[in-house]
Amino acid sequence: MQYLQMFGACYCYVLLRAFQQRNVAFDNYAWVVPTSYFMAGADVFIIAFIASHGWHFWLVIANATGACLGALSAMYAHKRWVK
Repeated sequence: MQYLQMFGACYCYVLLRAFQQRNVAFDNYAWVVPTSYFMAGADVFIIAFIASHGWHFWLVIANATGACLGALSAMYAHKRWVK
């Protein structure tokens, strides 16, 4: 279960970071503040999660897989829904 939690957290975190990058690049000011707050929440969760569970190889795999899919999802979502 901890691997699924890490996957989900990293997916969301990287999705938000990539989404924020596109917000900045395309001057979508209205999206910057809420995205920043969600990024902060995900960041704190990931740090606390690793601090309490420790480092494991499979957490790295879950992290990397979530990050890859999060970035791809953000690129698709931003292009599709942010005008």
